[in-house]
Amino acid sequence: MNPTPSSVPGVTWLKAPAPATSGDTARIEALVAEVLREVRQSGDAAVARFALEFDKAELAAFEVPMEDRLAAVAELDPQTRADTEFAIANVRAFAQAQLATILPLETEIRPGVFMGHRVIPIERVGCYVPGGRFPLLSAPVMTIVPAKVAGVDEVVACLPPNAHRAMIAGCHLSGADRIFRIGGAQAIAAMAYGTETVPQVVKIVGPGNAFVNEAKRQVFGPVGIDQLAGPSEIFILADSTGDAQMIATDLLAQAEHDVRTRVGLITTDAGLAAAVLAEVEAQLETLSTAHVAAPAWRDFGEIAICDDEAAMIAYSDLIAAEHLQVHTADPHAMAKRLRNYGSLFIGELASVVYSDKCSGTNHTLPTMAAGRYTGGLWVGAYVKIATHQWLDERGVAAVAPPAARQSASEGLEGHRRAAQLRLDRMQVKG
Repeated sequence: MNPTPSSVPGVTWLKAPAPATSGDTARIEALVAEVLREVRQSGDAAVARFALEFDKAELAAFEVPMEDRLAAVAELDPQTRADTEFAIANVRAFAQAQLATILPLETEIRPGVFMGHRVIPIERVGCYVPGGRFPLLSAPVMTIVPAKVAGVDEVVACLPPNAHRAMIAGCHLSGADRIFRIGGAQAIAAMAYGTETVPQVVKIVGPGNAFVNEAKRQVFGPVGIDQLAGPSEIFILADSTGDAQMIATDLLAQAEHDVRTRVGLITTDAGLAAAVLAEVEAQLETLSTAHVAAPAWRDFGEIAICDDEAAMIAYSDLIAAEHLQVHTADPHAMAKRLRNYGSLFIGELASVVYSDKCSGTNHTLPTMAAGRYTGGLWVGAYVKIATHQWLDERGVAAVAPPAARQSASEGLEGHRRAAQLRLDRMQVKG
């Protein structure tokens, strides 16, 4: 829900977003529940039926065979392939660097009490790769590459049957073990429950439309998910040093994703706010994707003018934007004062577009203020940190008495006996 002017001290709006609406959530929930139920009961037959109904695709087989995968790669324009491999290399390098920080642990917390944890890759992961208006070649890179770096045994990719063939190539180059031409809620169901041809996965990651998002929500529990994603978001923090043309360009670059994209400027300079407003309107006149970007700007665009830096930071942290750019005189100092965001872009040279495509950080990020409590998809999402412990007699002597006393005070006699037994045997032996 968007904050209102009265709820944020020191902030006024030159352009406020339209009031939030709930949408037709009940219809989506019911339809997705039916899809999940049918796929769980009927497997491939239900998947085929929904592919025909929703995607107008009649498929003899769901899985993309290796020869077709290789053919899709061969069909790529050489420069497109080179750019895709550039993105893969960067995402892989950053994921490897991140994984190197996640270390196994062994420690003796007191004499005789040993504890630790292992870093264990998830066995099988399902990556949903959206189709979209355009072939978003970065989408499979962001979900599949970190999974392979993490050491996941098997990575299953699902993409809509009408997705551009370049997306199959992207899945293959990113390292997908198996690729299925299944889209929508039926793809989530197939991966969550398994069918005759689609293996059941342990965790599902990747963005999608409202039906995919709702399906992930409904299967969550026995199957893990990365997050529930809403429409994309970008906010830019700027002071009087901000460049109106650059800010407007970056806002509209994100706005062309979807008519529901949320874009905004948060600034301490009223003059910059007015200049950005005028620049956005001017750029929309020549933007080829204005049919998407203009409604997004009209309905969800905002420009907030803040009394001072403290108000600017407070409002930004309240928004917790998916993408947050910092265009201030000292962007690194400002960045250190910010707390809530999906991914941060420090200085005007760091555009969200670079991360969206190829620079190396993941573009699968929290939306709808989820940046207040979580970060985005990363290599750590594909491993489990599983703890263990072991004790020697010194440890039992230290831990058993308080454990037995606490169990007795709680009236848990079975617990008390289990705690005391080892200590009693040690004393008899001694």
